[in-house]
Amino acid sequence: MSKSSQLKPFEIYRKSEARDYAEHHIQLNEDPPPAAIEAMGRFTGEGGMAGQQVKLAYARPGFSLTKVWFKSGYPLPLHSHTGGCLYHIVAGSLRIGTDVLGPGDGFFVDHDVPYTYDIGPEGVEVLEFRATDFLDIKFKARSKTAWNKIVARLKERGKAWKSEPPPSKAARLD
Repeated sequence: MSKSSQLKPFEIYRKSEARDYAEHHIQLNEDPPPAAIEAMGRFTGEGGMAGQQVKLAYARPGFSLTKVWFKSGYPLPLHSHTGGCLYHIVAGSLRIGTDVLGPGDGFFVDHDVPYTYDIGPEGVEVLEFRATDFLDIKFKARSKTAWNKIVARLKERGKAWKSEPPPSKAARLD
């Protein structure tokens, strides 16, 4: 019996079952440039993990759903994935190219297409739908200068991120 024929035709998933990205192997860093390897060693110490929260909400062969919260000003490195990703903004905002996107907006990035986006002043929460349950991330920033800028940004914002609420929970004046 094939793996796909063993899949349940209906499933429920629960928020309480979501796993942090550090707890599973859905995404690997494929062939990172030496500058990225060196910077990643400083990443955690400079607040890198405090600026993001990435949880795998659901996965099955050929499909996955991830909830991502990037805090304000998080420096998302230029990268690509080996699988296409559909992003839906739940709260907060981001700027991709010249477009500013907010709740209800989204974008699609096909496999192997490099991209980055700037996180809005309140941070951003996105749902990431993937037509795969495994993919590699490929960092495109290759120079030590580029990675030093990323680490400097982490150091600059790290303390503020510790108390920053998700945009979906922040007080609204509208």
